[in-house]
Amino acid sequence: MNRTALVTGGTRGIGEAISTALKGAGYNVVANYAGNDEAAEEFKNRTGIPVYKFDVSDFDSCKESVSRIESEHGRVEVLVNNAGITRDATLHKMAFENWNDVVQTNLSSCFNMCRAVIEGMRETGFGRIVNIGSINGQAGQYGQVNYAAAKSGIHGFTKALGQEGAAKGITVNAIAPGYIATDMVRAVPEKVLEKIVARIPVGRLGEASEIARGVVFLASDNAGFITGSTLSINGGQHMY
Repeated sequence: MNRTALVTGGTRGIGEAISTALKGAGYNVVANYAGNDEAAEEFKNRTGIPVYKFDVSDFDSCKESVSRIESEHGRVEVLVNNAGITRDATLHKMAFENWNDVVQTNLSSCFNMCRAVIEGMRETGFGRIVNIGSINGQAGQYGQVNYAAAKSGIHGFTKALGQEGAAKGITVNAIAPGYIATDMVRAVPEKVLEKIVARIPVGRLGEASEIARGVVFLASDNAGFITGSTLSINGGQHMY
């Protein structure tokens, strides 16, 4: 398979699992990252996947970087919008910068990246866009009005763009992960983690590879009749 897949936030955590799974499925994968040069270099050396550093919240940076990627690796036919940050606080203590940073990085990035690839996808009559939402965008979460709003926005964005792209062979879907065993989640105090797991019917955290397998399916030809959908992968914690 010669299709080029671009994964934002693709060198660590869930993004790393998505990048490596897509490569394993035969895609020509390119991974974006934001700031950790050392981790990105280690990822590139270990996986052989090229990495590009740019800010997904910056429209011009996305446009320029996608143009460079396409000149070096071919037209992007699969886009996975995975990049995201958290800046948690209750609303009455939340600084505007923490609201804005999360909304721009988690939600506006989807516009920025999709805008950069959508015309090429329309010209060729094929595209797969997978946006990574969150269980907290479906159910809400205390102390995360910024994150929950941004992730909820991703789900609406997915449905609208799915309608726009369908006639041109472009599918747009979302995955809403539950609590996944990333380094960030495993760093939660043990007693708090036990309470989280107790609310998950299957009785465990999810694995990043389980999210990645969902992305590989939605990116494939087998998912050509699925668009505007959100696939919840959360162990039954929230049935939406």
